[in-house]
Amino acid sequence: MATLLYRLGRFSFRRRGLVAAVWLLLLVVLGLAAAAFHGPTGDKFAMPGTESQRALDALAKEFPQASGATGTIVIAAAQGRKLDPAAIAPVVKEAAGIPGVVAALDPFTSGAVSADGRYALVQVQFANALKDVTETQREAYMKAGSSVTGLRVEHGGEVLNAAPEVGGSEGIGVVIAAVVLIVTFGSLVAAGMTLLNALIGVGAGMGGLFALSGVVELTSVTPVLALMLGLAVGIDYSLFITSRYRQFLAEGVAPEEAAGRAVGTAGSAVVFAGATVVIALAGLSVVGIPFLSVMGLAAAGTVAVAVLVALTLLPAFLSYAGARVLPRKQRTGESAGAGGRGFGYTWGRVVTRLRVPILLAGVLGLGALALPAQDLRLALPDAGTAAPGTPAREAYDLTSEGFGEGFNARLIAVVSAADPAATTAAAGEAAKLIQQTPGVLAVAPPQPNAAGTTALLTIIPKAGPTAAATEDAVHAIRAKVARIGGAEIAVTGATAVGIDVSDKLADAMPVYLLLVVGLSVLLLMLVFRSILVPVKAALGFLLTVGSTFGITVAIFQEGHLADLLGVDAPGPLVSFLPILLIGILFGLAMDYEVFLVSRMREDYVRGDAPRQATINGMGHNARVVTAAALIMTAVFGGFVFMNDPIIKSMGFALAVGVLVDAFVVRMTLVPAVMSMLGRAAWWLPRALGRALPDLDVEGERLRHHLTTGAAESPERAGVM
Repeated sequence: MATLLYRLGRFSFRRRGLVAAVWLLLLVVLGLAAAAFHGPTGDKFAMPGTESQRALDALAKEFPQASGATGTIVIAAAQGRKLDPAAIAPVVKEAAGIPGVVAALDPFTSGAVSADGRYALVQVQFANALKDVTETQREAYMKAGSSVTGLRVEHGGEVLNAAPEVGGSEGIGVVIAAVVLIVTFGSLVAAGMTLLNALIGVGAGMGGLFALSGVVELTSVTPVLALMLGLAVGIDYSLFITSRYRQFLAEGVAPEEAAGRAVGTAGSAVVFAGATVVIALAGLSVVGIPFLSVMGLAAAGTVAVAVLVALTLLPAFLSYAGARVLPRKQRTGESAGAGGRGFGYTWGRVVTRLRVPILLAGVLGLGALALPAQDLRLALPDAGTAAPGTPAREAYDLTSEGFGEGFNARLIAVVSAADPAATTAAAGEAAKLIQQTPGVLAVAPPQPNAAGTTALLTIIPKAGPTAAATEDAVHAIRAKVARIGGAEIAVTGATAVGIDVSDKLADAMPVYLLLVVGLSVLLLMLVFRSILVPVKAALGFLLTVGSTFGITVAIFQEGHLADLLGVDAPGPLVSFLPILLIGILFGLAMDYEVFLVSRMREDYVRGDAPRQATINGMGHNARVVTAAALIMTAVFGGFVFMNDPIIKSMGFALAVGVLVDAFVVRMTLVPAVMSMLGRAAWWLPRALGRALPDLDVEGERLRHHLTTGAAESPERAGVM
């Protein structure tokens, strides 16, 4: 592996023009393809095989006129006044005249007027599904009622769900990353080159993703997740290889040879670190939830592109940069270069000397932070968690004010039978049972389709969509209607879908963990030729994910320090966050494991004692891992400024997870454990050692290859 990558690095360095041109052409082609074939994103979380999805499928088949996107216009009169049909008639007329709207219900006809007569709801039904609603239609919907004076008119409903915009606030992470790179490298050229390399990789990955969005349905979160991960790992991988290249230059190695050796050694770690991330993300496909599979595969593809760019385009950039990647003092000979004993060596010696108290403090501290995770609640996001002042949030709050939160949590029971008589009987019985269910405020009369074989029951809970009482009501309703014979009854709605998502994810979690952790442990066993090192890495990850969940629950669900992050409405975490977070964090945790421990093994293979190899690994890589972790934290943290609650919680959890894993687990607990294990850390049964291929990640065969003269000497390599 190391020898192959060494040759790739030298080729890319030598043929810099060709490599740069190929990537530039690919970037342009993918960009044009994205512009030509870009498809819409949506927020429909399809769940094949679940009760809520069966209800939605029946709704689309039997009530096609009611299967499109919906909107709700909330109207309120001034304090102490009442609405009348003439006052709201213009709102209904303007809503009905929107292109693509098949119906706009008069509140006085549908009964959607509050008891005090001050509030009313205009239900708007679009013909097309949410993903097919155009921006022109949304703008027209937002203008409905603008001609009315003296009334408050707010617009809500799923029709306003749109892809979260990535704007200036998220760029804060990139700016911080640039500052960290400049401080780390002491060179604007090295920092700019590393950042540009990562941005090109992200551009290529995102271009490919958007080009496929015309044939693959994406949720609005998918592109943001791919961008978040692609940018973070792209900068980190380029940083790691560039740092090793600078080290070789400082030791007097010729530039082309230094590039080859950097890609051969650090590049090997990048390949396997990237492979663990790809495995963890692609493994989301085993869950059996289409939108989650697409999210995982899209992010995995972006990470894979980041690895390819780091291995090929980066050496080409290094060739263009030459010695300018070094600080000015090193270029002018004023500095001794690499090899100084910095903080990494000092920290390594402290940790190995005080390993027992450090281990106890670290494990107990992370365990304490994980305690809030035992109260974890999951649900799908609703307008009640949207940013204050947004149309969706204003409509949600006004509806709650006039009718109660339950009107924002409507449930639908779909009753289907072979003949109209059976449908009518089952629907009537279901309505009575549901009305008697605790937590239910009201049940509308059954609404049959034209054939009479399917009927809809609209259910209004007493509490909001993410309230525990509403979840209990859904479970109770399903249990009661299951006893009705002669018809199939399925309950759907935002709360019901959230319950089904959580249940399906809970069932898939053991399989997912076994696959991802098992494959990654096997991969690390191949990399390090050890049994205890991969097991230690997996156990350290449990501490990381536990404490990350605990902190996230404490802030986003329980509301502690929520104001600092702009979380004005704490509530359950989004249903798919746990499994997504586990997959991403596991891959990123293994990144730092590979970066740090590969250097420890490299020095151990060279003949250093285990404790000294551990200290050397920390000394050589502590600075670059610190920079990488700060950069990744900054990139993820930048997404906390987004208003979308899913992206905000995801960015925060990933930022916290990286900080905990990099600084507490990998740079503190790992060297402590490695020093305790000593030579046992590298133990591998002989039979297993013969069976496993030697991937030579530490570059031992590459060094032998170079010292025997098989490779070009530095003198022949030349300088560009």
